[in-house]
Amino acid sequence: MSSPCVDNVSKLGFGCLGLTGTYNDPLPEENGISIIHYAFSKGITFFDTSDCYGAGANEILLGKAMKQLPREKIQIATKFGIVKLDFSNLHVKGSPEYVRSCCEASLKRLGVEYIDLYYQHRVGELKKLVEEGKVRYIGLSEASPDTIKRAHAVHPIAAVQIEWSLLTRDIEEEVVPLCRLVQVLEVREEATLLEGGELGIGIVPYSPLGRGFFGGKGIVENVPATSSLKGHPRFQAENLEKNKTIYDRIERLAKKRLGSTPAQLALAWVLQQGNDVVPIPGTTKIKNLDENLGALALELSEQDLREISEAVPIGDVAGGIHYYGVAQFTWKFANTPPKDSRASTCTTPPFSSH
Repeated sequence: MSSPCVDNVSKLGFGCLGLTGTYNDPLPEENGISIIHYAFSKGITFFDTSDCYGAGANEILLGKAMKQLPREKIQIATKFGIVKLDFSNLHVKGSPEYVRSCCEASLKRLGVEYIDLYYQHRVGELKKLVEEGKVRYIGLSEASPDTIKRAHAVHPIAAVQIEWSLLTRDIEEEVVPLCRLVQVLEVREEATLLEGGELGIGIVPYSPLGRGFFGGKGIVENVPATSSLKGHPRFQAENLEKNKTIYDRIERLAKKRLGSTPAQLALAWVLQQGNDVVPIPGTTKIKNLDENLGALALELSEQDLREISEAVPIGDVAGGIHYYGVAQFTWKFANTPPKDSRASTCTTPPFSSH
């Protein structure tokens, strides 16, 4: 079972983060708009942004691109909850007043009347926003299984955005099965949950190419000096040298078996993890976008999928998944405390149905 939100979007989405910097220098506005328009012309209708990307500049850019596209054919996903996007010192927030102010500000920057999919970064004012028609679907970004259960009990969660790639597969044991195989029996704050039913939450993998690793970042092309990847454990010189063997294995498989590129094979592997999976790779180059689109044409057999997985043993990946100092904000530590609890073991405030 898949989410109605995921059912209505293109199989491949587009992550807009890089258009305004972070992994690279920001693109000139006209270039960023051109890439969004090109993506739409190739069938991509699902565009992902956030209020913290470029301190709002990313939403503004997407909004400008939207003015020349048919709104009814586009699905916009944006996020809130991170007050400051600083990989060494992340700040999160989720009070009802903050939620509403973020939504209103995003609507204004995007120049739209509603947001198709609104995620809370790191987690029911959100429920009210749906009722008011300002948000169509609610999603969670980097949420723990407990948070997903509790949030879904307050209001149906349409999608969970979380990192998933050949290099990063830690969600496969808990998060993926939960999104697919849990049924909410009673919709209330402390819902009763039973394994074996269907929750039907879509999964939106970010960084499906291992933060550009399978596109050759650090292996066949240099990481820009201004890129945040310079501070990522897997892109440190010693770890990159070790991980080069993984890239080489995927490159050989891509060329020998399927006549594709490493990026296409890695992306096709993510795409074919299920009909409820919609990855959102981003890029600043048309040629890379065309390459990503080529992954849609690859048909992998069960044997192919196994062979690709076995070519990247998780124990062989050198370097941690997350930026230094950010691990405590990721899904494994993102449990929300009981409502009105004064003691908290998490980094985000509790969900509310009020």
